[in-house]
Amino acid sequence: MIARIAAAVVVAGLGYVYLSIQPPPPKICGTPGGPPVTSPRVKLEDGRHLAYKERGVAKEDAEHKIIVAHGLGDSKDFNLPLSEEFMKEHRIYLLSFDRAGYGESDPRPTRSVKSEAFDIEELADKLQIGPKFVVVGISMGAYSVYSCLKYIPHRISSAALVVPVVNYWWKCLPAKLAKESFGKMLIQDQFAFMIAHHTPWLLNWWMTQKWFPSLSVLQGKLDAFSDSDLEILKQTAAGPQLSQEKPTQQGVHECLHRDLIVGFGDWGFDPTDISSNALVSNGSIQIHLWQAYEDRLIPYKVNRHLSEQLPWIKYHEVPDAGHLLIYNATFCEAIFKSLVEPNS
Repeated sequence: MIARIAAAVVVAGLGYVYLSIQPPPPKICGTPGGPPVTSPRVKLEDGRHLAYKERGVAKEDAEHKIIVAHGLGDSKDFNLPLSEEFMKEHRIYLLSFDRAGYGESDPRPTRSVKSEAFDIEELADKLQIGPKFVVVGISMGAYSVYSCLKYIPHRISSAALVVPVVNYWWKCLPAKLAKESFGKMLIQDQFAFMIAHHTPWLLNWWMTQKWFPSLSVLQGKLDAFSDSDLEILKQTAAGPQLSQEKPTQQGVHECLHRDLIVGFGDWGFDPTDISSNALVSNGSIQIHLWQAYEDRLIPYKVNRHLSEQLPWIKYHEVPDAGHLLIYNATFCEAIFKSLVEPNS
């Protein structure tokens, strides 16, 4: 009798553990019980939809067609402080989109670093913006740009990596540098990233349990932001929409958690594996990396080291800025000027 009771307790316990680590099913936009579709979308070849937003001049009149990949917890509707006058003067067509699982874009359970490039390429082709385009990746969205440089370099005319995400498990990083930079992060953030990398199947439970703190920025903590970041957050409603519902309306696992799993998982390549020959043969392509010196989320030493190993990167280190530097109008304009006025 006691053995049977013990066995029942064990089975029940295992069942509870299994259920607690399973993410809930997503609430897909446009399906019964799901959020409504309110944005224009394209249908991809695999049946998924990507929601997008267009700004600037009409694509038919544009000299520069720029696709922007948003960061963690953000969406196509982020408030980029780039004036209509600036875009008109430089004939910029700006296309932002909800990455898979965010906002009104359908989730992609098999999402990977590689799949990001082909989502962007197919979006560009569906909207007929031409054979080549500019890509900009902000923070976590930078792995989308690295993907484009790796898998579709022939489609890229230039690119900007803005405070780009760092994967501390890249083989190209010296162990001492990776350990030192990783160790400067908040302990709760270190745990979240390690779980995303080593035991991704456990991440949903870790991010939703109440016993221990998980990722700081998703809990509304400001400890990881610099003074300049806090000033931006005070002055405007710009910046990642971490406290807003629309980016995560289809389920936090399909956007935030999966972003962490992909960004800190095995990319299948390191930045140093990207062929400089493929980029050089692509004409006058320029790749810019913008890093804030006061960034507490993305350590400047890692991206500075990376830029020294990659001859195809033009490195910009901004001394008086933090992780939200692109939401400063002056810096934002400088970033886009580097793309449309290469000699500025």
